[in-house]
Amino acid sequence: MDGIGSQVRESTATAPGNWRRHPKDIRPTVLVLGGFLTAPPMYRSFANRLLERGAAGVVVASVWTPDWLIAAKRGAAAITTRSGRALLEASRLSKLVSDGAPLLVVGHSAGGLIARLLTAPEPFPGRHFGAASRIGAIVTLGSPHALSAGQGVGRRINEVVSAAAEATVPGAFYAPEVGYVSVASRAIRGDLAGTGRERVAYLLYRSLAGRAAVTETYGDGLVPVQAAMLAGARHIVLDGTAHGQGSGVPWYGTDPAMDEWWPVALAAWHEALACRATGKP
Repeated sequence: MDGIGSQVRESTATAPGNWRRHPKDIRPTVLVLGGFLTAPPMYRSFANRLLERGAAGVVVASVWTPDWLIAAKRGAAAITTRSGRALLEASRLSKLVSDGAPLLVVGHSAGGLIARLLTAPEPFPGRHFGAASRIGAIVTLGSPHALSAGQGVGRRINEVVSAAAEATVPGAFYAPEVGYVSVASRAIRGDLAGTGRERVAYLLYRSLAGRAAVTETYGDGLVPVQAAMLAGARHIVLDGTAHGQGSGVPWYGTDPAMDEWWPVALAAWHEALACRATGKP
């Protein structure tokens, strides 16, 4: 289970497995992959907001803070396996509430990198996922896709997940059969001579983007805009949105941000389903 329980609303689907007959009318089952050091209960309100916006069901992957701490030392293979189990759970739920349609996967922060790895045939030795057929769209929220190979946090994230994603499924690899949406924010300017918040942001941006993160680089307080933009995806850049929860500033999973990115995500998912149903992009 996902730690908070799968959340479902009554679906209008009546013929399981027949989503291809009416792809524009299907409501998505959403799989949420949380970010680094997060835990499933942190996404409870977010899951409710997804249901309020028309998701037929929501599954939050059962990946907890200790799992991320272990991954930082040993690599992300185990986390990807846990996320793969959640994907199977969400696929079973989709058969009940979304006519078995491919999932809409939302990855927050490092969760967006895990979402991409789930589509790779063998992202890690001995780990076979190849789940692209089960996924209709991947939406990444402040995910650090493009990282520096230099020192600091960026180097470790690159070693653990980003490099593997780029090596196996670079960019919008399965488009148009899978829709891709990258969401970033320019809420906080990085400036080593600025306010305390701006100085911290500068150091974090520098750790992820290396020398490309100069003064006046903008981001969500952790991930600079340029690092969050997956090549080939639809790009959305928000204002006033923080990377995560608890900062006192709205984050990607609160209403103001979702009002902007959710309609785009839903459109990308429906277009990918229509492509699969008709064989035409």
